[in-house]
Amino acid sequence: MSQFEKRYDFVLLFDVKDGNPNGDPDAGNLPRVDPETGHGLVTDVCLKRKVRNFVQLAKGGQEGYEIYVKEKAVLGQQQGRAYQALGLEAPTIEEGEEDAKAEESSKKKAAKKPTKKATDGEVVEKARDWMCRNFYDIRTFGAVMALKENNAGQVRGPVQLTFGRSVDPIISLEHAITRMAVATQKEADQQGGDNRTMGRKTMVPYGLYRAHGFISPALARQTRFGQEDLELLWQSLGQMFEHDRSAARGLMATQRLIVFEHQSALGNAPAHRLFDLVKVSRKDSSRPARDFSDYEVTVGPVPEGVRLVEPAH
Repeated sequence: MSQFEKRYDFVLLFDVKDGNPNGDPDAGNLPRVDPETGHGLVTDVCLKRKVRNFVQLAKGGQEGYEIYVKEKAVLGQQQGRAYQALGLEAPTIEEGEEDAKAEESSKKKAAKKPTKKATDGEVVEKARDWMCRNFYDIRTFGAVMALKENNAGQVRGPVQLTFGRSVDPIISLEHAITRMAVATQKEADQQGGDNRTMGRKTMVPYGLYRAHGFISPALARQTRFGQEDLELLWQSLGQMFEHDRSAARGLMATQRLIVFEHQSALGNAPAHRLFDLVKVSRKDSSRPARDFSDYEVTVGPVPEGVRLVEPAH
């Protein structure tokens, strides 16, 4: 797989219309909001999940493009495949003994005393390399695979994403909904034959979100993340919402993917200064935004050694 020697920084603009882009389970699945500013938030984990789903759909489990973190996956078993394929014996980690001695306070402190070295470096390194070669999301985003069983070490991924933050504060609306059926006969009897049940649905009328990303060629060499992987990443970021539809998320779409390509591996300009070149502003602040066309996106002149790219999607 061909490698690349250029650093990349990028700005991802995506929006939601009449939907909940990323619910917070600690807040009744309401849209995530910065309580001090009212700006909406979408976690990096949410965005990575959509990239993983797109790759899984586009590549269909082809060799080298499997997904490590997916629904119902048992990670220890995934790593066990590496040892099985390489014909290696996984190093064991012994729990050790725990000494608990009562002190003056009522608290007990247990000290773990491992009786054996946790990992065999050479074996773990081979397993780690196999996992990078076979799982796209590991060589892209990295993974912590230092489990007690089938230890495959830790991988720091070359692609990193920030939280998405809305350009303007968002409004979270809650709507009452009805269901004309019940789940059980008991529930129907309790309601005297009236099968209608009430519920709530929360949505954002419109929100334009902005996330930032970084790609390190030095880390890419360590995980075998190559040029083909990079092209697949651009495709995933551009089309990930097209195959992740649900009634709860409303209409979501990637609107702009603005990439800054450096001519050197170390980079030719600080990332934050490049991000400052991308300005997103409302065309008419006197009325609420309800579409991407209500915003204007401009990009200032890039410094020497940096090329502006917008991958097609």
